[in-house]
Amino acid sequence: MKNEISILVVDDEKRVIDEINEFLEGLKYRVFTASEPEEALTILKNKNIDIVILDIKLPGMSGLQVLKKIKYIKPSTEVIMISGHGDMATVIEAMRLGATDYFQKPFRLVDIDNAITRTKRFIKLTYELKQAKNNISILSQKLLENIGAQLIGNSLKLQHLVSMMSKVAQADNTSVLVLGESGTGKELVAHGIHYLSRRSKNIFYSVNCSAVPESLFESEFFGHKKGAFTGAESDKKGWFEIADKGTLFLDEISDMPLGQQAKLLRILEERKVHKVGSRESKSVDVRIIAASNRNLEKLAEKNKFRLDLYHRLSIFIIEIPPLRERREDIPLLLEHYRKLYAGQMSKPVNFFHENVIKRLNSYDFPGNIRELRNFVEQAVILCEGEELMEEHFKILQKGKIAELPDIDPTPAYYFAEPTSFDFDENEKRVIMAALKKVGENRTRAAELLNITWQALTRRMKKFGIE
Repeated sequence: MKNEISILVVDDEKRVIDEINEFLEGLKYRVFTASEPEEALTILKNKNIDIVILDIKLPGMSGLQVLKKIKYIKPSTEVIMISGHGDMATVIEAMRLGATDYFQKPFRLVDIDNAITRTKRFIKLTYELKQAKNNISILSQKLLENIGAQLIGNSLKLQHLVSMMSKVAQADNTSVLVLGESGTGKELVAHGIHYLSRRSKNIFYSVNCSAVPESLFESEFFGHKKGAFTGAESDKKGWFEIADKGTLFLDEISDMPLGQQAKLLRILEERKVHKVGSRESKSVDVRIIAASNRNLEKLAEKNKFRLDLYHRLSIFIIEIPPLRERREDIPLLLEHYRKLYAGQMSKPVNFFHENVIKRLNSYDFPGNIRELRNFVEQAVILCEGEELMEEHFKILQKGKIAELPDIDPTPAYYFAEPTSFDFDENEKRVIMAALKKVGENRTRAAELLNITWQALTRRMKKFGIE
């Protein structure tokens, strides 16, 4: 509302002050007045002033000098300049120093109103941008503390994404569908929604739907009773029961067989699970976040995905922009991963050559953040000095494949001729090798193994890997 805004009018002409003061008070603004610079600065220090209307010509100190002092004392206070004819060069300088608008003498009252309206819009936008950046910072800290990952960037599209995540997080029973190309960070967004919600102290459980065999669907999702089938030697909780009071993340939901989609839909509607081999049902309180890199609506039109399940999952849709649509974040991401990999590899790689930043900024990154991260990791491996050069980036070599001098091309975790054909033994070896390669960082190891962080943690527990 207008009366929430405090305005200070600074002019050495009493007639001008009285006219503006009467007009603004009629509009229910809170108004302060000053005829001298020092009086104005004292008011500014002692009162919460949102907007200053400042004459360019004042006694003892120019309007530009007063503007500089205002911006030093209260940087967030916006300034509208009053200029006379022939003062345009001074107005331009004032805008450069931080003024947001101006009007000329002799003025019409509507000119003042229009200038204030424009400035209020600017104040609102500045506040929203500050809040959005603060939200990114808060969310990144939560993600870093819980899963060792961050949201990197300050672009408007990322700010909008975080704003949508924050809003839907408060409706913690609402199903969310996260859409985005491969490599955009769909699971990270799902984690973010969880940690911003009231469910944050409970479990976040991630399931890759494409990795669940159809024969095991009911047992994995709903659980089973001892003796329900051959091999069911004890009761087992399903994923819905495990995620009770928390969040269940269904990644690659488009890969779920049609026959199982109906069973999933029933659980989502009833909020009850029936374990295999049991006649009893159990109520569950689970927030569902599903993700896909495909257009589920179009798949439904082709009868490749249930339309009713799509509508149940898509109560709130979040679309993650591809990296090419937020290029201003590319330098920040490059710098983040340079520090990450230089630290992991204990290498003094301290900066990028400017041509690298320029050229990568024009690249479309079809693999999105995952592709950028891989480029930087490879470049840090190749770099023998402090500066990452164009020759360290395969993509920048115009089709030439960069060779890895003095590096064994066979990864440490690859074994063409295993000494044992015991599946568990080989899986344990692969996990340990991946952890060693990334300095025991579980998030990076999970990415290297192409599994979720939760899946890696479960396997580590299974094999007793500390």
